[in-house]
Amino acid sequence: MARVVIGVGNDLRGDDAAGWETVRRLSPSSSLILHEHGGDAPGLVGLWGPDDDVVVVDAVVSNDPPGTIVEIDALAAPLPADLSWATTHGSGVAEGIELARALGLLPKTLVLLGISAKEFDLGAPMSLEVERAVARVVLWLSG
Repeated sequence: MARVVIGVGNDLRGDDAAGWETVRRLSPSSSLILHEHGGDAPGLVGLWGPDDDVVVVDAVVSNDPPGTIVEIDALAAPLPADLSWATTHGSGVAEGIELARALGLLPKTLVLLGISAKEFDLGAPMSLEVERAVARVVLWLSG
């Protein structure tokens, strides 16, 4: 079965591009299905099926240093309240996962890779710390 990798983000807001940039650096194959997603909750749920192994990559706002990678098994329990998933929408990754949980639409496995970010200003480039974290996530997903 293929792994579905969903990069969530926004190219116009600095470190928020981390998820998209991760997906863009990967090569699609029969074992790797790639999606760029803007982060809206209902649209996220439609990117996987019940038998899929899913990895969602997104920028997060946390107390960790920028570039820290946080790995969460989203099937084990509701997402931690102290972690804020970066979104420019009213509802994002966390709400999409909890919506899927409530509707019985979760995939077989669901891992969230949050990259702690610091720069979300409109037009800002991705920070060096987040750029390095993206490279580490790409290596992990490629291996």
